[in-house]
Amino acid sequence: MSYHVEALCDHRRFGSAARKQIAMHLAKKASDDGGGIWCSKHTIARHTELSLASVKRTIRDFPDEGLRVETGELRPCDRGHTVVYRLVLAAVSRLEPLLPEQEPKETMGTVNPRRGSPCPPKP
Repeated sequence: MSYHVEALCDHRRFGSAARKQIAMHLAKKASDDGGGIWCSKHTIARHTELSLASVKRTIRDFPDEGLRVETGELRPCDRGHTVVYRLVLAAVSRLEPLLPEQEPKETMGTVNPRRGSPCPPKP
């Protein structure tokens, strides 16, 4: 479990709520380098409350976009085996940020730090 990978994914746009939800679930399972993710598509569908078809489609699309790779390892599960994945953190970093970079605000003027004002009060 890596808070770093979760935070990275949390601050990026993935294109849809379903894609973001799947990416966040994978990030929650990842180690600090983005690897070691081994949860079945059925488990992802159950935890994200998405259809199995949506999960399969998204998992299939992520490698085409360079966001996910298979490490070649297999882990046993209830339905046979599951593939071990790794999120490509450099590719996730290149996604559009969720919030635009905030520009520094310009100050409207200088505030007089002393008590009282040299100007008389307005009527």
